[in-house]
Amino acid sequence: MAGEENDINNPIVVEDDEEEEEEEDEDEVKWLKYYSSNHQILLVGEGDFSFSLSLANYFGSASNIVSTSRDLHDIVVKMYSNGKSNLENLKKLGAIIIHGVDATKMKLHTDLRARKFDRIIYNFPHAGFHGKEDQVKPILKHRALVKSFFRNASSMLRPDGEVHVNHKTTAPFNLWGIEELASDHRLGLIERVEFNKEDYPGYNNKRGAGVRCDEPFPLGECSTFKFKIVPGLKKMTPKVIPGSGKTEVNVPDTRIQIPSPGSFNVGFPQAVPFVNMPPNMQRTENLPPINSATPDCFWIFHEYFKHADLMFGRAGYDVRQVTFETLDAGFDRYMTGATRKDPNDFIMHLQDLHRLSQLRLEWLQSLLPPNSY
Repeated sequence: MAGEENDINNPIVVEDDEEEEEEEDEDEVKWLKYYSSNHQILLVGEGDFSFSLSLANYFGSASNIVSTSRDLHDIVVKMYSNGKSNLENLKKLGAIIIHGVDATKMKLHTDLRARKFDRIIYNFPHAGFHGKEDQVKPILKHRALVKSFFRNASSMLRPDGEVHVNHKTTAPFNLWGIEELASDHRLGLIERVEFNKEDYPGYNNKRGAGVRCDEPFPLGECSTFKFKIVPGLKKMTPKVIPGSGKTEVNVPDTRIQIPSPGSFNVGFPQAVPFVNMPPNMQRTENLPPINSATPDCFWIFHEYFKHADLMFGRAGYDVRQVTFETLDAGFDRYMTGATRKDPNDFIMHLQDLHRLSQLRLEWLQSLLPPNSY
């Protein structure tokens, strides 16, 4: 009995000690390479969201993570075998997930424009497949993407915040001129370190386009480029693209040059060969007519029409993505051009484009044998 009284009068406090240890563990700052559980982290251009999940799993929480993708939720789930589970796990860990975010305009996004971050991460930025990677046109498109990303990211940093870009360092990817593009927006390179995929358990780099979108692409030699705001930083001289003798500043704009409304000579452009030729159709065929487009409609959606002309009858590209991008470019032109009106009026131009698309579809169907579609 005496022993029992001693136990009662002098209890051994074990549970409280354990609770204190748990609280200390929860308060402990965890680091995975250059990222800590105390950082406010923005991830840009996520594919299957495995990089975000790698950080979240290591931290034991994703409450400090905002993870974004250009693709919408349904597209991510459809494209990537682990997309759905990765998104679900991120949400359980408390991440903020935002789909449909354009890296070139993200500072204006409703859910991002009021936020600042300690780390902004863009893994292997890529503007899509527009030819061989060593050709001038794709290089310029990649540069334009990265440059616009830097322009946005530079205004979204907290004091002492950093922008990190993981990027290949061998030719032709070293021709993008990552450091030069960053310097245009007061972002100076503070460190460049070797990137190892194995440092981020569970991370899977993805192609992100075409029928092999869920497959990894070869990384080869690549680095993490770390940038900080450097007041008064001078712009660096742009790289010259081998074989062209040109730099980014003296190469013609890769965007389609738009004439003013009323100056178009539209109708039936030259014939192009079919790749997937319908049965009983001639080897070449004129493009569908576009002469019924109103001048405003043709001016606003010029990229859409131009792409339709270039790719008519061809295969092997993401029609949905290209359509989204060309319509998005049309909206930007409408809102910034001389014909700018109320945004609601843009719908009328979309309806005009829809009407024209229906006419073009009927024209195509008239060329096919009966009951073939």
